[in-house]
Amino acid sequence: MTRLDRNSVRRTALLAGAALIAGLLPLASAGTAAADDPAPVPVDRFEGEVPFASQPAEGLFTWGGDSDDPPRLALTERTDAPEGAKVLTGDYDISGYGGFTHDYAADQPAHDWSAHKGIRFWWDGRDNAKKIAFEIKDGGANGEASELWTTSFTDDFTGWKQIEIPFTDFAYRTDYQPVGGIDQVLGLNQMWGYAVTLPVGVQGRFALDDVELYGRADQSLRASVTTDAAVHTVKEGSAAAVQVSVATTGAAPIDEPVTVGYESAGGSAEPGKDYTPVKGEVTFPAGTASGTSRTIKIPTLRDRSAEAAETIPLKLTVTGAKSPTETPQVVIDAHGLPYLDPKLPVRKRVADLVSRMSLEEKAGQMTQAERGAIGTGGDIAAYDLGSLLSGGGSTPTPNTAAAWAKMIDGYQLRSQATRFQIPLIYGVDAVHGHNNLTGATVMPHNIGIGATRDPRLAERTGAVTAAEVRATGIPWDFAPCLCVTRDERWGRSYESFGEDPALVESLETVVRGLQGAADGRDLKDDDKVLATAKHFVGDGGTGYGTSTTGSYTIDQGVTKVTRQQLEAVHLAPYQSAVDRGVGSVMPSYSSLDIVGDGRGPVKMHARADMINGVLKGRMGFDGFVISDWNAIDQLPGDYASHVRSSVNAGVDMMMVPYSYKDFRTTLMDEAKAGRVSERRIDDAVARILTQKFRLGLFEKPYADTSGASEIGSAVHRAVARQAAAESQVLLKNADGVLPLRKSQKVYVAGSNADDIGNQTGGWTITWQGSSGNITQGTTILQGMRKAGGDVTYSKDASAPTGGYDVGVVVVGETPYAEGVGDVGNGNDLELTAADKAAVDKVCAAMKCAVLIVSGRPQLIGDRLGAVDALVASWLPGTEGDGVADVLYGRRAFTGQLPVTWPRTESQLPINVGDASYDPQFPYGWGLTTLTKAPSGGTATLRALALVASAAERSGADGVARTAVTKARLLVQQKIGSSVTAASAKPFADADHLLLTGHYAQAVAKLTEAYRAG
Repeated sequence: MTRLDRNSVRRTALLAGAALIAGLLPLASAGTAAADDPAPVPVDRFEGEVPFASQPAEGLFTWGGDSDDPPRLALTERTDAPEGAKVLTGDYDISGYGGFTHDYAADQPAHDWSAHKGIRFWWDGRDNAKKIAFEIKDGGANGEASELWTTSFTDDFTGWKQIEIPFTDFAYRTDYQPVGGIDQVLGLNQMWGYAVTLPVGVQGRFALDDVELYGRADQSLRASVTTDAAVHTVKEGSAAAVQVSVATTGAAPIDEPVTVGYESAGGSAEPGKDYTPVKGEVTFPAGTASGTSRTIKIPTLRDRSAEAAETIPLKLTVTGAKSPTETPQVVIDAHGLPYLDPKLPVRKRVADLVSRMSLEEKAGQMTQAERGAIGTGGDIAAYDLGSLLSGGGSTPTPNTAAAWAKMIDGYQLRSQATRFQIPLIYGVDAVHGHNNLTGATVMPHNIGIGATRDPRLAERTGAVTAAEVRATGIPWDFAPCLCVTRDERWGRSYESFGEDPALVESLETVVRGLQGAADGRDLKDDDKVLATAKHFVGDGGTGYGTSTTGSYTIDQGVTKVTRQQLEAVHLAPYQSAVDRGVGSVMPSYSSLDIVGDGRGPVKMHARADMINGVLKGRMGFDGFVISDWNAIDQLPGDYASHVRSSVNAGVDMMMVPYSYKDFRTTLMDEAKAGRVSERRIDDAVARILTQKFRLGLFEKPYADTSGASEIGSAVHRAVARQAAAESQVLLKNADGVLPLRKSQKVYVAGSNADDIGNQTGGWTITWQGSSGNITQGTTILQGMRKAGGDVTYSKDASAPTGGYDVGVVVVGETPYAEGVGDVGNGNDLELTAADKAAVDKVCAAMKCAVLIVSGRPQLIGDRLGAVDALVASWLPGTEGDGVADVLYGRRAFTGQLPVTWPRTESQLPINVGDASYDPQFPYGWGLTTLTKAPSGGTATLRALALVASAAERSGADGVARTAVTKARLLVQQKIGSSVTAASAKPFADADHLLLTGHYAQAVAKLTEAYRAG
């Protein structure tokens, strides 16, 4: 007998045994295969034909919530294997989540499973009563960018059992999707594999064998009836038209008739009074082409009274195909009510609407969900949701401007099925341009904008961002970050304009760029968005080692300050933002510990004294407060206390991405119990509705895409290019190495010379960002070539270095965001070994300029002496042309350090104004190639002091600033790269004095620095 024959006999015996005990098992296999069923198609035999690998190759791989959660897999030879000689085995002990996946190769076509009834496999039961989730991957670009469809079975049996799962049992996963969904239709003709999620909280072993497709798909699986929309709005007195279509997997004609019975029934509209009832049937004969449509019309009646919206469900009964996933609704638009009148003042419209709303509707307005959590969107109306967001990387597929607009319009349509048709307000983290959208204009991160010292340019970057965001249907931006970064070990350092509150305040012109006029009159325009000042308050001052979030070291930690420090450093920028009319504010994850108040560290989302008292009370903020992502879950106590504490503290809308149902229900319970007052809820809802009215969403809820052609346009990229150029800080320039000349032969090296992902940093396309060619733009290397330079590139400097006039080595960080980037959490401030080697090799062989592309200072140490020119390039965004502009002298270097550049990590935190201050380069440092420094030494400084003093007295700010700038250049020329503590402290203090309008004192400090140098 051959091995194949022995395996067949063994498998037959196992199957027979399974059949004998099937009645004793809780989950039995499906019935006997029909005679005309196709032969099973193997997916996995586990004989070694599929390797342990990961994308883009085909293979089995594990995953988990932390390093201990992924199971250990092996291909194990067993005599009782249901098929072949080997089975897949593994052991696990999972605290968070974990499992394994079989992904098909991403560089090969997806597989077509549409001819089959379902998928089955053998599972070696342990009788532990645990549910095991089984998922399949449908559509999209590959297995890691596909839709997840899920079901489960219970391991309540012992020994091998074949589990059969018809494809009809799989449901679209609503709690998590890698790309947030594609079309939410299980097509089965573009499949990328499967995944198994193992039980949590139990140590175990498992064995799996013979995954295969089985059975023949009938037409009811291959064919489906759909409607053109789930919601059809109509003005009173007009007829609604519902389009019903039949479609098949693979677009083949139907081979059996499909009938669709319809009837208008139920809903809040009254038949005969509000509409004419309809009932009937449409038939799609055999042979009908996939995609064929029929139209059903539902006439509505005019009764001339003011009314809220009324619904008419159209019930469909389908034979011969899958029915639509939900019943389509016709909605007769609300009409005649005061809140709908755009001629009334906003406050009257708000008061009228709030007075009509139920507690359920008010609680819904205070709730924000993530788009990936709401499936097809039915929950928007079911839970009266007021807002949706896209978290970092939560994008439609394809990730285009048109797809964004279509997606958001679909969600807005869902909101029209609510009683008062209150539109959604959709928000995104567009923190340096519309950074979630592929092809958008990506600006330098805020740290680079801080280096420009250019308020007008900051406003223009905000205006470009607003125009590109609004053109995709999004009216709300979770930006700008007004944090004052005080410790560059913080993973969010690059989100700050700098370490000096005066610098942050000066660049809040970005709020005007985003929103327009402070009174909100421009918000309804198609190129403006609601801005968000974040994170209130003190997130930039968290102490190293105080974070209790996972492995974070500083992000979400504790800011311990005196009352005076809180006011002067962290609160000051928020008063400026309120004065500029910022529409929303986001509290910080961090805790605030005010010395002497006796409260100790208190999470900001629970600090009523700061949110209600300072922000809304003393500062007069009239917008609304939106929580950070799941931030209330970090408050002490049970969930009810989380909700109660945060709402009573003044948080108006809660970002509860996947727990929106629990939040809404809990809020209503707390209100009914009197623990959250009706007055507090009405205030929150009124604040939210005020901004929706100001944005014009009641009149124009859908995307105005007229500006979409400007997304990533030359005009917009020109602004980003200028910002990139002005953000470059020339720290050292021995012998005038920069600017380069086009006649020079230039040797370019380094990890960040030709990497758009590294250049744009975190919060680009995805939350954490990533290296590589992730979006459209120009790398620094490409910019240098476009500038006409004679350039040779060797990333690792392995190419011969002889015969070149100058080297340019572009080094620095790879992308990260938030606490993931905290120093001590797998990160430090050192250049990588490869970057150091490239610097050493190139700078030993020729004159060299080193560019550091990073979100925070990197430690240069002893290498500074070997480097002729040093540039802080920050994270310049998509426009590497801007960096090339200053390298080749098309623009001058004018940037200044927005943060102190330390000598060693042990100096951190180090900031302007510190009593002990001995950095490598002080705050405000930045050489220029624009003009030569004035000569004359102390005599010139005395003259400049007189000019600054006179100009300050007369209010001639421009003249005074010019005098200070000249004095600064003179001082820098003398000090060079030999910065000492005695010269650094007054130099940095001078820049702060310049920003606060104390020009004469600034020159006096610069004179002190000059004498010390």
